[in-house]
Amino acid sequence: MRTNRETAVMDPSTVRHSALRSSLGLVAGKAAQTGAGFAFWVVAAHATSDREVGLTTAAVSAVMICTQLAVLGAGSAVIVAVGRGEPPARVLDAAFAIVGVAGTVLALGYLVLHSAVAPDTASASVLFWLTFPVAAVTGTLVIVLDQALVALGHGASATLRYTLGGGVSLGAAAFVAWQAHGAPAEVLMACWTLGATVAFVVGVVQLRRLVGYRPRPSLRLARGRPLLALGIPHQLLTLTERAPGLVLPLLLAHMVAPEAAAYWYPAWMMAWAAYNAPVLMGIVQFSEGVRDADRLVSTTWASLRWSLAVGGLAAAVLVLLAHPLLSLLGERYADSSAGALRWLAAGLVPYAVLQAYNAVCRARGHYAEAIVVGVTLGVALCASALLAAGRGASDMALAWLVVLSIGAAAVGLRLVAVLRRVSRDTP
Repeated sequence: MRTNRETAVMDPSTVRHSALRSSLGLVAGKAAQTGAGFAFWVVAAHATSDREVGLTTAAVSAVMICTQLAVLGAGSAVIVAVGRGEPPARVLDAAFAIVGVAGTVLALGYLVLHSAVAPDTASASVLFWLTFPVAAVTGTLVIVLDQALVALGHGASATLRYTLGGGVSLGAAAFVAWQAHGAPAEVLMACWTLGATVAFVVGVVQLRRLVGYRPRPSLRLARGRPLLALGIPHQLLTLTERAPGLVLPLLLAHMVAPEAAAYWYPAWMMAWAAYNAPVLMGIVQFSEGVRDADRLVSTTWASLRWSLAVGGLAAAVLVLLAHPLLSLLGERYADSSAGALRWLAAGLVPYAVLQAYNAVCRARGHYAEAIVVGVTLGVALCASALLAAGRGASDMALAWLVVLSIGAAAVGLRLVAVLRRVSRDTP
């Protein structure tokens, strides 16, 4: 029997906005976050040395790796569970508890490991030990929160929370830069963490105001086990999508040089602004596919078209303005990374195809196939980029684009075949 609290959260079918509105709202929110993030790195580049910027990018990448591991597919599991009609409050309570604990454990584990391996870096700072777990936990919770609001029809709410969070982190970095030049990596990391925390707090308020949900995290096995069973396959697939871009800055910082990470990361971050369109369209495509399997084919083609339209526009801007945009960080960044940014922006098309394929695999439960494809492609992407690292960021990006395009061509053929089969089977 459902409690009064569970029924107090609105039925998602009564609050669901159009899939297009959710998609575009998510894209706008991520665009605001990316814009503020780019401004953050511009300020950081002028506030300290390239080495400290490189160490900060490595720390941010480490946080993102922790969040991607800690989320355990809970966001995707929420989409599936709510789409099947389960009480949203019960699902969200379990999801937030699971990822909160996982984020804390992974963050502390990373700090212990990194302090043992590299004791002379920012990880030796008390400030870093305080901010890193906060960044990892709030970042993980925000991922689940994003997908929960998509499942409940309020994906467009992302714009406000990411605008506020990004603005706070940027303001904090600007204050640090104004106070003194040469800020250490742990101080910049604290500024970045502050923005992530604000985005999470705003998201919790939005959940309460939009759908009447008040968090009461619960670690009851009866609630958590089914969620993990749904989420783990999605988690593994998500890791294949995200890991290459997150791992590469860490590998560059510790295997090549912090400066190599500093020059690669701004180009990757700006290209990711365009890539966010297919990523977020894919989330909504997956949500709609779970909710209404008969519309999977039409939803997939519509999502792919909008991914190419919105993401393609952003990519075109990046190609045309690569040098001026990167010169805001400094001429050395523009000279080193403009070519890389152009090549990475061109990867929007193959990346959109890959995301559409993965969303269809999620909706149909074909996890194993997509995971094998993702692992193979991810290893090839990182290996090709590292092999080209000695020739500079532009050659790294070109190698990345070639491998990504080959992979997308293969999965594109598979995607067409799957959708044709679905069309034949749909009455």
